[in-house]
Amino acid sequence: MSGPRFAKVAEQIKVIIAQMLERRIKDPRLGFVTVTDVRITGDGREATVFYTVLGDADARAASAIALHSSTGLLRSTVGKQLGLKFTPTLSFVLDAVEEEAAHIEEALARARELDAAVAAQAQGASYAGDADPYRRPEDDDDRDDGD
Repeated sequence: MSGPRFAKVAEQIKVIIAQMLERRIKDPRLGFVTVTDVRITGDGREATVFYTVLGDADARAASAIALHSSTGLLRSTVGKQLGLKFTPTLSFVLDAVEEEAAHIEEALARARELDAAVAAQAQGASYAGDADPYRRPEDDDDRDDGD
């Protein structure tokens, strides 16, 4: 995205599409869709709309089909409400935020389990040698006296 103008246009497109999905698009395949972000190319000709769907993989697939079939109506509404010289083409991309968050949660859970296993193993362990293997100046004094 180049410039603050396209940032404002992207935010307006996000609001318009979210309102349209909530009020005007009555496709039964459309699930609970949330528009998360809109990114516009530098020339303002293409807009990528990122969305999430509440539900399983079937709900995501059905919602993707419904969004693809309603792209023309959404684009014409965006063009009418924004009054731009060129209305950007819309492409919908499923946002991977939920999957990434699930992967991060799984990694954190594995790390917690490994930390607990290491702590349990270290609880009954003792040092193989001295607890403090480093020489100290007072140790050197003791050794000099004994020689």
